[in-house]
Amino acid sequence: MASLIYIIGVVLSIIAVVDILKKPISLVGKIITAVLVLAFSWIGLLVYFLFARDRLTKWFK
Repeated sequence: MASLIYIIGVVLSIIAVVDILKKPISLVGKIITAVLVLAFSWIGLLVYFLFARDRLTKWFK
């Protein structure tokens, strides 16, 4: 069961980073956001998908 949770976390992290790299924001903004999402694991993923995903272009434009 633990390996399934780990695999889900890895897949969601990859999806989040790919989504961040596709956003029309500066390179520095992409790097900062990707590092924060990856560094804070599940909390970073939740914050990104529930709150920050739609607001990144406003914050880093």
